[in-house]
Amino acid sequence: MFNYVRWRGQSPSYVVSISGSGRRVLADFVWRRARAKVFFVTMKLTCLGTADALGTGGRHCAGYKLEAEGGLMLLEAGPSLLTTLKADGTDMRAIDGVAVSHLHGDHFAGLPFLLLEYEHGTPRERPLRVIGPPGTEAVVRGLLDLLYREHPDRQFSYPVLFEEITADKETEVGPFRIESFAVPHQEVDLSLGYRVRGAGRHLVFSGDTPWTPDLLRAAEGADLFLCECTDFEHSSGRHIRFADWERHRASFDCGEVLLTHLGPEVQARLAEIPDATARDGLQVPLGAGALQSAGRR
Repeated sequence: MFNYVRWRGQSPSYVVSISGSGRRVLADFVWRRARAKVFFVTMKLTCLGTADALGTGGRHCAGYKLEAEGGLMLLEAGPSLLTTLKADGTDMRAIDGVAVSHLHGDHFAGLPFLLLEYEHGTPRERPLRVIGPPGTEAVVRGLLDLLYREHPDRQFSYPVLFEEITADKETEVGPFRIESFAVPHQEVDLSLGYRVRGAGRHLVFSGDTPWTPDLLRAAEGADLFLCECTDFEHSSGRHIRFADWERHRASFDCGEVLLTHLGPEVQARLAEIPDATARDGLQVPLGAGALQSAGRR
């Protein structure tokens, strides 16, 4: 028995009917061919959530979408991730995977609902990759069990591929190459930042962290440094203050900088910050002057 897949403007291509892992490989191949019809000349960042853990200013918690030719990945998965993706009009089928920086709820608690979306909302056959620090799979599955206790140890009809990484590791999600680095946000559990490369562009994401000179090395050569800036002057000890950023700004060797994860004091004093600050819904194509064209506020 034969089935066929018809490419736009082409004759049918016949393939043998298959199931299981072979069908998932075929589905992934078909999807990537379809996605290739959309041409991205660069990597594009969309800010889905730019607030601190408490949703200050009515903003959503951490979430960022990265697009490049042939693929889409997410950085962070705050509690309202699924809502922000749908409000943004994201094609849910396009998402190759998610990378979370650490296991605080404002950065990963949206993952159970994303997993359920592909089970009950948007059918999926190809694998979904979930990347994070050690403990990610157990914490995500544990939260899902708590949210829906009548279905413990839920299994999905599509592959969910958890990859738990430590610092200085490299991996891939779709067309993106990712490298991790450690940041000192937590005393015991590991927190990560990420370098992401795709479409000839380079984005560095700080994750959550207090000031550390390691950020100078991590951001070197990036087209865009997406840097947390939760506090303004008063320090919580676990996040960067704008006062820290202002003191060290001239030492960074990177393209543009976008400050995010904005707490109440920072949001109240945005007029005093000369640097670009993120807002929910902001879209930035990486490249020279991208933030100026996208709007600094």
